[in-house]
Amino acid sequence: KLSGFENLTMVGELYGMRRSEAKARARELLRDFRLDEVSDSKQAGSYSGGMKRRLDLAGAIVARPPVVILDEPTTGLDPRGRRDTWDAIESLATAGTTVLLTTQYLEEADQLADSIAVIDSGAIIAEGTATELKAQAGGSWIDIVLAPGADLGAALSAARRTSADALLDERSRRLTARATGGSDAFRAVLAALADARVEVAEAALRQPTLDEVFLRLTGSPAEPLDADEAADPGGPADVPTGEVVSA
Repeated sequence: KLSGFENLTMVGELYGMRRSEAKARARELLRDFRLDEVSDSKQAGSYSGGMKRRLDLAGAIVARPPVVILDEPTTGLDPRGRRDTWDAIESLATAGTTVLLTTQYLEEADQLADSIAVIDSGAIIAEGTATELKAQAGGSWIDIVLAPGADLGAALSAARRTSADALLDERSRRLTARATGGSDAFRAVLAALADARVEVAEAALRQPTLDEVFLRLTGSPAEPLDADEAADPGGPADVPTGEVVSA
């Protein structure tokens, strides 16, 4: 029932700050977390999910702690709320706070983390930067979207003449293959498709995603949240099979 400003001022006073100091710190954080426009006019209970999460983060650093631990901070947020929370977390790190974060969103770890640890069945099975982990997934990948009406069978046969592990998703008309020879392998696949008169709509040579790294390391996707976990994203910091811890 308190406004954002009143919430943060209260937290500051609970940490032992003088009221004037707590108010100044509250104003500073509300500005940094882009909540100053609603800080006095709206009760925090009426904030959107993303705004509430940013207010939570602001409250966590009122006393300027050297380390902040976040357990799946963007669970249940829409894309805008997730992006706003990412911005807030990046602001913490930029200001010198160490952030230890658990997540099952691999894109989140890729976006935020300087260092990543993958935990499977309670044990760390891989750690490093996102680039280092991606190198474990076999280097670059080829992504090709075939034009509507293209002969999918002919396309797969042609691609496998140059890349034996090429796979085809018929629903999306997407060919995927490891680019063992980098750009040379990419050109070879495109040339094989051209020889087979298969029209291509899109083609790209890219690094593997952390999702692909995850599957290669664990052999299975991350376990989905059950109903209780989804309803309480701020609950105990359990680390189930397939969790990613990033810092």
